Amino acid sequence: MSRITLAAVAAGLLFSASPAFAQAPAAATPNDYSKPDAWLCWPGRADACAIDNTATVIKADGSMTQETWKPDANAQVDCFYVYPTVSNDPGVFSDMTPNAEERRVVEQQLARFGSKCRIYAPMYRQVTLTTLRARMAPGAKPPAGPIPTTNYDDVADAWNYYLTHENKGRGVVLIGHSQGAGLLTELIAKEIDGKPAQARLISALLLGTNLPVQKGQDLGTFKSIPLCKSPTQIGCAVAYVSFRETSPPPKGSRFGVPREPNPAMQAACVNPAALGGGKAELHAYLSSGAMIAAESAAPPAWTKDGAKVATPFVSAPGLLTGECVSKDGFDYLSVGINADPNDPRTDEIAGDVKVGPIVLKDWGLHLIDVNLAMGNLVDLVGSQSQAYLAKK
Repeated sequence: MSRITLAAVAAGLLFSASPAFAQAPAAATPNDYSKPDAWLCWPGRADACAIDNTATVIKADGSMTQETWKPDANAQVDCFYVYPTVSNDPGVFSDMTPNAEERRVVEQQLARFGSKCRIYAPMYRQVTLTTLRARMAPGAKPPAGPIPTTNYDDVADAWNYYLTHENKGRGVVLIGHSQGAGLLTELIAKEIDGKPAQARLISALLLGTNLPVQKGQDLGTFKSIPLCKSPTQIGCAVAYVSFRETSPPPKGSRFGVPREPNPAMQAACVNPAALGGGKAELHAYLSSGAMIAAESAAPPAWTKDGAKVATPFVSAPGLLTGECVSKDGFDYLSVGINADPNDPRTDEIAGDVKVGPIVLKDWGLHLIDVNLAMGNLVDLVGSQSQAYLAKK
């Protein structure tokens, strides 16, 4: 996919705009990533990633216990993260000032990885939610002229600064969701795949994006970075989009199929809970409050007696299972709820994308793609990191 096209992607959507955004923005001046305020998260700093990750573990019998968490200040590997489309800034591209939405998304998607790696998360001028909403409005029109590659350029500049000044030969896990995953896909294809930097790649977690691979194969967009098949495999990629088992991708869905039609390609699906395939329990860490979008629906009561949860996250062992499914031309992580109406624990989860009361079924569980398998992903980073370090 061309640089112009990828720079125009927000949450898996090709960019187009309402009349308010009909004029494409001008090219931007490069950011200076040597400045601390250009980074949302940086190792050893009291910032957006320095949060409480305590979780309430709710068993099927309704009993609750607290699970503590702490970062590993001596982690021997790094994580480089690019966040999804969250900015409510006006205009096509966001500014470089972190707001509540950027802080909220790293709470939900990133901070927990701090138990396995040092975290680097650059701010970048992303295509905004403001633009995405305008693109979805009736009468939306494409912008006049090519869209600058500002979002990709920022991510590439941040990566190159990190690689030159901070990496120092350490292994690194790349993590991104939605727009962030799309930008990392481009970065990997241009700067890592088949290049010297590939030797430092532990894995790439490209979540909530349609990563094209050849049908039945582990390669496609990437020429030498296959899909992950085991917990100790390194230099590989994990990618998936999630849908409820009871609500698979509808016809015309934006997720679960390569953005550019090609009968020889399919969207990658790697189940973090069962890398070799099949169905397995998802170790989810769900938010006890708002998700990555402030306007997202609040979670249901976790138990029938309405007992309050005092921690920011909830883990519900045995509640959710995941399986990669190929059906009706779509490839996706099918999420099942092991509902038991006779036990006191909830039989429902929040996570659908809604406009008012209407569920946008073609988005699936995009808001909680990462939360659904957070425990599995953190464990995977741990096992892959150990395998990487053992080979050094």
